[in-house]
Amino acid sequence: MQQKFPFAFLLLLALLLGRASGAQQLGVFDGSQDIGTNVKPGAAAYLPATQQYVVTGAGYNVWLDHDELHYAYKKVTGDFILYTRASFVGCKGVEEHRKLGWMVRQSLTGTSPHVSAEVHGDGLTSLQYRPTSGAATEEVRAKMTHADIVQLERVGDVYTMRVAQYGQPFEVVQKTVAGLGDAVYVGLFVCSHNAEVRETAVFQDVRLSAPAPAGLVPYRQYLGSRLEVLDVASGSREVIYSAPNSLQAPNWQRNGKTLVYNSDGLMYSFDLTTRTPTLLPTGNVKNNNNDHVLSFDGRQLGLSSAVDKLGGSIVYTVPAAGGTPRQITPKGPSYLHGWSPDARHLVFTGQRNNEFDIYRVPATGGKEVRLTTASGLDDGPEYTPDGQFIYFNSNRTGTMQIWRMRADGSQQEAVTHGEFQDWFPHISPDGKFLVFISFLKEEVPADDHPFYKHVYIRRLPIGGGEPQVIAYIYGGQGTLNTPSWSPDGQKIAFISNTAAPY
Repeated sequence: MQQKFPFAFLLLLALLLGRASGAQQLGVFDGSQDIGTNVKPGAAAYLPATQQYVVTGAGYNVWLDHDELHYAYKKVTGDFILYTRASFVGCKGVEEHRKLGWMVRQSLTGTSPHVSAEVHGDGLTSLQYRPTSGAATEEVRAKMTHADIVQLERVGDVYTMRVAQYGQPFEVVQKTVAGLGDAVYVGLFVCSHNAEVRETAVFQDVRLSAPAPAGLVPYRQYLGSRLEVLDVASGSREVIYSAPNSLQAPNWQRNGKTLVYNSDGLMYSFDLTTRTPTLLPTGNVKNNNNDHVLSFDGRQLGLSSAVDKLGGSIVYTVPAAGGTPRQITPKGPSYLHGWSPDARHLVFTGQRNNEFDIYRVPATGGKEVRLTTASGLDDGPEYTPDGQFIYFNSNRTGTMQIWRMRADGSQQEAVTHGEFQDWFPHISPDGKFLVFISFLKEEVPADDHPFYKHVYIRRLPIGGGEPQVIAYIYGGQGTLNTPSWSPDGQKIAFISNTAAPY
């Protein structure tokens, strides 16, 4: 979990060592301070350019009846999900049991009850907790070691640690710890495991999320949204826009400078330089959902918009800059997912005779051609850039998996094989990779892709191999429904969710 940093960055860290952080605002946190008595001063800083947090701390340990550490904190109430990707600076610390991670505390005193998801310098990864003030700390160890992805979730009194080495699925450790109360401090910490030594860690992709409350009514009640951009090679994420309402399904326009997404039935163009949205006009078609696709040449935008009198979602096309839509499918439900590279055809998911299948239709309208006939739900069709294949997802085997077929519907074969419920494959502009969203089987049945779940974005070489997790997200419906690769194939855009403006 070690990470290399340039000299200028290390110089910044050196300057931090002699600087008290105080209680000033620190990114999403209220401030930072040393926890414990007479602790060698630590520090914390937020780097806006990279959205990273740098935390330096000393202290004898987080253990027994009291703790010593440096803590960047925020006071919150209710349930939450805390996520980060973290690493120590320096390949070898003074003590092998130096610690970093997420911590939830009842108070800022050294003897406070707490729950923490911790990664030690020697790789030990554990959920630690002190149930009452001054009590002995207890521990549940993960089987895996050397985690650099650390998530800690609270639902009532149940605390769930999810940890992974980047690229791998989570291992889950869960414990009920009563007594911390509804209002708690949450935050990032570093402990050097040596009262005379300071250690420094870098935390990136830090997310504090409030999950959907029990009883939320899907498609009537919505959480807030974060529009994020992910560098596919490194896995680094950046929040580029936040909104209190539902934003869904960003497409990357071919100029590389703007995104398109839907929100509250309308379409928006998002300027990546100014980071501001502008309404994209679509005439009287104003009930658009998250199945919208730009043509390969970037000149046209395909829409899916609900029309109740026609049976549900109807496919339209409109100039990419907006204008008067042209109706393509005569009846619904019809959910658009792909253009052919030559812009002559559209592929969509249609429900006909109580069965969802994949259909092809001329981009100017005309006769529908059914491409799949298997029993079950077929969805999410998308052409490869050479136009030879269509990738899609299907639950015909009992689990939702990624499939592919020839453009004429022949040679249908599975690409993924059952560990998760996999939806919406999107092929990179060079045709070498696909990304897709994966739901957990224990949370989601094979025929659904709901809002507000724990999901992965995974990447798979198009020639075969093992999928790699490239993003760990609280999201789901609307996160990655549509093609979202940047034109240069280096990034993808997606949506994550939270109920509170963290």
